[in-house]
Amino acid sequence: MKTKTSPGKIILEVVSVIIAITFITPIIWALAVSLKYEGMQISNTFQWFAPPYTLNNYPDIIRGTSVPYWLFNSLFLAVLSVLMTLLLSSMAAFAIAKLKFKGSGAMYMYFLMGLMVPGEATIVPLFITVNGLNLIDSYGGMLFPGIAGSMNLIIMITFFKGIPDELIEAAHIDGAGNLNIFFNVILPLSKTVLVTVGIFSFLGSWNNYLWPLLCAMSEGMYTLPIGIPTLLSTYTTDYVIPMTANMVASLPAIILYLIFEKQIVQGVALSGIKG
Repeated sequence: MKTKTSPGKIILEVVSVIIAITFITPIIWALAVSLKYEGMQISNTFQWFAPPYTLNNYPDIIRGTSVPYWLFNSLFLAVLSVLMTLLLSSMAAFAIAKLKFKGSGAMYMYFLMGLMVPGEATIVPLFITVNGLNLIDSYGGMLFPGIAGSMNLIIMITFFKGIPDELIEAAHIDGAGNLNIFFNVILPLSKTVLVTVGIFSFLGSWNNYLWPLLCAMSEGMYTLPIGIPTLLSTYTTDYVIPMTANMVASLPAIILYLIFEKQIVQGVALSGIKG
């Protein structure tokens, strides 16, 4: 039996396809440009996508530029950011959501209000603080400011509040301490939110531009977002090398999305973020 397709559903599908094409076109263009010969003259848009192609740009950019060092810095900071964010945010969220100490409600409101403060507004005091600690141009200076985000903490607090208090009370009756409950009861039940926060933390660190730009003073400390623009020539505009570097930089994020696509969608729904 054939089901009728409503006009609204057709319009929704057409709009979805248009939006998908809009988002994927820049990626296809960047890939096509990364496969072109360097210095090739382009007279119209369609020539960006037409042959000839070459794969030599990828080994050339690995051997002839600082992209491998920037890639290591980005990966190193992103992985450390995920680990430290998950540990610190989950422990703080557990304390606020379940231990019910005096002032936990006010602390929750404090972090909630932090969501209303744009990150750019904190750059100057953040730079003064990090500079005072002699952490400018160091991994510590680039890492620490990013692991205390209010959003990740609020997501975890909201999730932990949904865990029944009876489980914690039963564990207390069995003689378990708060630390034991946290690692053996709370964390095993929180895999979804941990993966969600971990993905957001990784992508946030990977794509971070403004703070590394201010904190990294030497080329050896550059991450990919601030290193790639330096590949552009001052006198001529050749997109091949920068686009090749951009494709190399995009691979980890693309792989992460393909592996954790379902968790990312669930995470967006869980955090209440609207596009």
